[in-house]
Amino acid sequence: MRIRIDLAYDGSDFHGWATQPKLRTVQGTLEAALATALRVPEQRVVCAGRTDTGVHARGQVIHLDVEPDDLVASAGRSPHPPLEALVRRLNGILPTDIRIRSAVEAAPGFDARFSALERRYVYRVADRPGSLDPLRRTHVIPWPRPLDLSAMNVASSDLLGLHDFASFCRPREGATTIRTLARFTWARDSGGVAEATVVADAFCHSMVRALVGCLLTVGEGRRDPAWAGRVLHAGRRDQGVSVAPAAGLTLEEVAYPPDEGLLRRAEQTRARRPTHGATATADSTQEDLA
Repeated sequence: MRIRIDLAYDGSDFHGWATQPKLRTVQGTLEAALATALRVPEQRVVCAGRTDTGVHARGQVIHLDVEPDDLVASAGRSPHPPLEALVRRLNGILPTDIRIRSAVEAAPGFDARFSALERRYVYRVADRPGSLDPLRRTHVIPWPRPLDLSAMNVASSDLLGLHDFASFCRPREGATTIRTLARFTWARDSGGVAEATVVADAFCHSMVRALVGCLLTVGEGRRDPAWAGRVLHAGRRDQGVSVAPAAGLTLEEVAYPPDEGLLRRAEQTRARRPTHGATATADSTQEDLA
């Protein structure tokens, strides 16, 4: 059976999502806990979006395939149903910087990665004196200069839609940089922190933080709002674009279609996207590492 798990984590002390030898990663920590909880030699998982070193998640989604008998056996003498017992057992095993929110039997056709319609990230910047709450310092970055959010919103509007985001992605061999950016807006929360909400069908390597870095330059007044569009259409990495620090970025939500559309969405996502009238050379979500 396939299980969907929703989870959250503070990425400060992890070397990103993906398992790496001798390094503490979210995937490695989670898979070790699952193997212990399910009493199996090993357990692999698939996530909706692979976060980079230092990036956080409040709405990460994974799936894993298990034998039903193993799930039932793992509950032991717990009075709770097996999936609820699994959540309780995992949260007892895992460190406190990873928390399991829920575990359910996945609907037919569900794939945490390929069934996703979009991912929503929020980047948080404290650019005003006193706006950085010390209790939020692990996921809000301090910024020494005031930002003009109006100019940043003008600039971000030029980036919306289906584009080749090669100017904002670290190149990966065989991976396309075609993405659909559905939303990129800046606003202040009740405490004055500047928040960038970034929504796309998927993101390529470092894309969110490069987009934010570009807009921070505009917000400071060092570049005009039209510069962001010029960078996009140049089609190559611009040395003037700095990748924003990882600590300000959080994966907030992954959206999926209704159950009856999960399989179809997964098939669509695996299809190759066109690039400038041709066919992309790789799967559209070969990389989703923000």
